[in-house]
Amino acid sequence: MKVKFTNSLQTMYIGLVICAMLVLPFSFVLASFFTYIPALTFNHDSITTYSASEIESMWHEKAQELSNSPTEVIINEISVIQGNYKDSSVYLVDGTGKTQFQQHSDESVHIPENWSPNEIITFMKNSYGGDPYTVVTLLEEYQGFMVFQIPRVLVEPPISQLDPSFEILYIAAVLLFLIIFVILSWLFFRRIWKRLRKLQDSMKMDHTEMPAPVTVGVKDEIGQLESSFNDMVQQLHISKERQQEEEQLRKELIANLSHDLRTPLSTIRAHNYTLSKETLTEEAKQSVQIIDKKIDYLNNLIENLLSYTLLSAGKYTFQPENIDVNRAIRASVAAWYPVFEQEQMEVEVKLTEEKIEWHVDPRWLERILDNLFQNVVRHAKSGCYIKIESCEQPISKIIISDKGPGMNQTSENTGVGVGLSIVELMAKEMNISWEVKSSEDGTEITLMKDISGVH
Repeated sequence: MKVKFTNSLQTMYIGLVICAMLVLPFSFVLASFFTYIPALTFNHDSITTYSASEIESMWHEKAQELSNSPTEVIINEISVIQGNYKDSSVYLVDGTGKTQFQQHSDESVHIPENWSPNEIITFMKNSYGGDPYTVVTLLEEYQGFMVFQIPRVLVEPPISQLDPSFEILYIAAVLLFLIIFVILSWLFFRRIWKRLRKLQDSMKMDHTEMPAPVTVGVKDEIGQLESSFNDMVQQLHISKERQQEEEQLRKELIANLSHDLRTPLSTIRAHNYTLSKETLTEEAKQSVQIIDKKIDYLNNLIENLLSYTLLSAGKYTFQPENIDVNRAIRASVAAWYPVFEQEQMEVEVKLTEEKIEWHVDPRWLERILDNLFQNVVRHAKSGCYIKIESCEQPISKIIISDKGPGMNQTSENTGVGVGLSIVELMAKEMNISWEVKSSEDGTEITLMKDISGVH
């Protein structure tokens, strides 16, 4: 599925970067539009502004016009000009440095009656670029100069005449636009994060559940990922259904085979028993005994396979109760003692004197011990030794050890390991942990159960 250019996250991100580049300069413009323009509109009548260049041109032109005029005329003309400009001041100084006329709005301003050259130079220096805005022009024929002053704020932009609180409002407006941009950017990335988090949560699954499909939102790159995820979920469901069907067929096949194989085995055992009653040579008798042992071996394999299938399907009867572990061990060892004796194995039983009580299914524990004993007889009888011991709480243990070649070595009776798989499934169901330590000097299998909370 191809993502449209307009829906692409890459396009949106580029747009966000461009907005970030433009938001700062435009925020100043927008802040001015929403603060200073309304303020200037509402305060239009109270704001007076003049053009500095026009004032300067006007003053110089007036000086040229009045250069040959008498003092009275000059005073009269500059007085009229002073009256036309708000808060302005005018001065007239003749060629001798004497102030002939002064008229200003600020009475606190001191103008010398007689100007020395130093005072003139100092005045010129201080007036340049200062406040008030000052224009000085020479009267050539009059051999003096005239001065025009006006508060600098009146020749600057109207904004400078607004109340200082508008500047704070302007800064607040700029910050507001920046905050809005940051919030929109955060919402943009949070929306992406929420979609990814939702997809991540859907991907989480345990061994009993399948991931659930997600709703495909915008058809962008994440939308592609969501669609691919839904396709994967659908394939997983199909695969799981197929696996369950195959597993069910396998279990049914094993159960049917186990049942079907037992009938001919019983027949073979019966005929083998009949044959053993006949007069046979020593070699034939050994063959009959081997056949009988292999029948037992095959019967055990079938029994283990059927038990494993039932355990995997959860159909093996489980009835736990409190039992005496030492008594169960003695009963199992007594049942297996003839087998150990027949295989010429030394048996050592070392049980604790303290009573050990486990909450387990007695038949299951018996089956676990049978499988472990059988494993020793099949694979470790060359060591001619088996030891069974128990330990008391808080972690009570059953330890079965031998002196065989170890599990890493092969033996003539190597199978598929169904017996130990049954031990693992049964032990897990009864909260029994187990571990195996094996080397070329023998194998030690330990069954452990925490009974610290059992009374």
